[in-house]
Amino acid sequence: MQSSLLVSSAMANVEVLPPFPPPFYHREKHKQDFHKRLIVQNSVAAITNHQTQMPKCKSTDIKPTNGACTENQFINFTMEFPAPLLQACTNLEQLKQYHAHMLRNGLHQNSRLYNKLVSMYAMTGNMESARYMFEGIQKPNVVVWNIMIRGYVKNGRCTEALRFYHRMHQAGIQPDRYTFPAVFNACASLLALQEGKLIHEHIIRRGFQLDVYVESALIDMYAKCGCVNSARQVFDKMSERNVVSWNAMIAGYARNGHRDEALLIFHQMQLTDTLPNSVTILNVIPALASSAALQQGKQIHSYVIRRGLELDVAVQTALVDMYAKCGSTEFAHHMFVKMSKKDLVSWNAMMSGFAQNGQGTEALELFDQMLLTGQKPDQATMVSVLPACADLAALQLGKVIHGYMIRNAFESDVSSGTSLMDMYSKCRSVEVAYQLFNRMPKRDVIAWNAMIAGYAQNGYAKQALTLFNQMQMADVKPNLVTMICVLPGCADLAALQHGEWIHAYIIRSGFESDVSVGNSLIDMYAKCGSIETVRRVFDRMPKRDLVSWNVLIAAYGMHGQGDEALALFSQMQRAGLKPDAISFIAVLSACSHAGLVDEGREYFNRMSQDYFITPKVEHYACMADLLGRAGHLHEAVELIDNMPLKPSIQAWGTLLSACRINGNVELAECLAERIFDIDPENEAYYVLLSNIYAAAGRWDDVTKLRTMMKDRGLKKTPGCSLIQVRNRVYSFLVGDRSHPQSDKIYAMLEDLSRKMKEAGYVPDTNVVLHNVEEEVKEDMLSCHSEKLAIAFGLINIKSGVPIRIIKNLRVCGDCHSATKFISKIVKQEIIVRDANRFHHFKDGLCSCGDYW
Repeated sequence: MQSSLLVSSAMANVEVLPPFPPPFYHREKHKQDFHKRLIVQNSVAAITNHQTQMPKCKSTDIKPTNGACTENQFINFTMEFPAPLLQACTNLEQLKQYHAHMLRNGLHQNSRLYNKLVSMYAMTGNMESARYMFEGIQKPNVVVWNIMIRGYVKNGRCTEALRFYHRMHQAGIQPDRYTFPAVFNACASLLALQEGKLIHEHIIRRGFQLDVYVESALIDMYAKCGCVNSARQVFDKMSERNVVSWNAMIAGYARNGHRDEALLIFHQMQLTDTLPNSVTILNVIPALASSAALQQGKQIHSYVIRRGLELDVAVQTALVDMYAKCGSTEFAHHMFVKMSKKDLVSWNAMMSGFAQNGQGTEALELFDQMLLTGQKPDQATMVSVLPACADLAALQLGKVIHGYMIRNAFESDVSSGTSLMDMYSKCRSVEVAYQLFNRMPKRDVIAWNAMIAGYAQNGYAKQALTLFNQMQMADVKPNLVTMICVLPGCADLAALQHGEWIHAYIIRSGFESDVSVGNSLIDMYAKCGSIETVRRVFDRMPKRDLVSWNVLIAAYGMHGQGDEALALFSQMQRAGLKPDAISFIAVLSACSHAGLVDEGREYFNRMSQDYFITPKVEHYACMADLLGRAGHLHEAVELIDNMPLKPSIQAWGTLLSACRINGNVELAECLAERIFDIDPENEAYYVLLSNIYAAAGRWDDVTKLRTMMKDRGLKKTPGCSLIQVRNRVYSFLVGDRSHPQSDKIYAMLEDLSRKMKEAGYVPDTNVVLHNVEEEVKEDMLSCHSEKLAIAFGLINIKSGVPIRIIKNLRVCGDCHSATKFISKIVKQEIIVRDANRFHHFKDGLCSCGDYW
């Protein structure tokens, strides 16, 4: 009791340690004051607690009492064996107690012991105490300078490490072979390439003899700063290499995406006397995982077994991750199950592997298993599990995980917050995703990309483009992924001018050579109606994959150029690429838009016979659409009825649309009944059946169907047309008069109507599916949304520049006819993208050949 009171009394009078002394602070006075304060703080605790916190007496000259040291024995022991006792300190409190004992007994005069204490402070993370002791040394030698530099690096304070290196240089202290590895590690951590280069040049100018450790640190620094060629130059000039050198070079190549070079260095290493270790394997495996090199991964796995490294948990986890990233979750899970010991990283790797391969259910089941083992999730676990929730649209489970993250303060982490945003976006809760985005204290480029992609994927193209502009205003530099995320927004809005600006940015940034960016550009230009630019982008691509060809074939198909699409399909095979299921969807759609029935039948049959690809529901739906448009309605119905798969609602919907084209009311009613049983909430099919009734003059049935829609709370989607003028997208609804230029727009339409009628245009009132007078029908036709958008374009777009319109619904027969007349009258190309395809109107003709 007395001792504890004594400690409390002593500690009550201790003053707070001051900050680092300024340069003019007198070293000796600083040293004395610091020592006095440290003795006051720690001397009493050192004496009263030595029996429980210090090691047992081992000196044969000291007789222990009841197995423990007395106070005098403790002092004698520490005087006799100071270094071993210092080494026995395992925490900061013991270190401070020993320091106080040193000061009381004059042991601080021992420079070796003093340096060791500085090092112990640094290694335990107490750089402030280490710094105080350092400042108390009148002439610190290179050893203690190195201790301080290494301590700062070890504790993640690399900027201060470099400052100490420069102080050391200014103090005239010559660095040695132990200085530079720590200094280069600091440069690598800070990605301070220029600083590293200057220090390297300084070493060369001074004629300092580089050894294997300094050179290995140099390789690591250059590689981490992205200068893998400089790293290789250092590696090639080395007269001696150890396992650290080889590992640094392999890791450098792997980290910078040079898989083949990393594997080559690994194979060269095996030809030397240097045996790879577990670190080598951990550097090689990610190179295989990033490039999905499964066969080479299996070879490395065999090597791991032969070398007896398969029991290392880190190596096993890396193999699990490699197999998963190569798409072989079966191998990954087998490896995972065999692991005798699993740490949290192992669980996270397997869960992430399942989620990345679209096996969300398995990922969530594994998460449950992990919780049953008592393993506590961390932030990486959340980042692994949330994509599984996103893929399964498991919003409620995602919310539960979000709650756990809030309780454990994970939400503020950038990667966790980004995963949450992605989950909410894919579960169609974009508003919540944006709230999270706004609350993020710090947003990196990945967070911006996730939010832009969330908007684009959910149909909020305008918001995606707006956010992209805000990203640049926030001085966040877009990367390659940003381009892939934002281009679909341009495509959805047919915002060609935005797309062209982004294309220019891609060229300036050097992203044009990337295959994924090239594919996105092809898709964007195709959906903006610029098929000529599509081909130019494709032809300039230095490398093309199967996706490139598929997107190109689909582009020509949606623009009605079926023959060209089929020619490209043949050209793709001559280039050595084997078509996949998506290739045939593109081909069959092209046949459907161009009315190539025989060709479509041929490719559908060859798909399974020649290419061994089993048709899916989507392929049957394409064939039904092709047959239905061409008037082979009964063949289309028979195809769907006899397909070996369960028909999807899209397949039935395709047939219903074919009934509208062929005027088959009876079949339409049968199909609609099936559709309403499967999806009673989709208003599009009610509208389609209503239009079929109206075209047949069955107005009572139209009224009944519209009443049914009203009772079920369903509303028809209004026709809407978009047009871009001077970097701004304008929208028009049927009969819209909200635009500031409405008077000019309707005046333009009246003038065009007069000129069209003079040229032979007759309004097609049959497409007005309302039971009203003919004059009313003509008035209704005159203010369809695409006509308003065309008139607005003629007012604001200079002559000779194509007018590009997007219509959210299928263009009606009257608007199709009227647009042909307008293109001939104004001598200007008009490109319209409706819900199904593109129409290029020029000189009174349409690219679809009136087949749509």
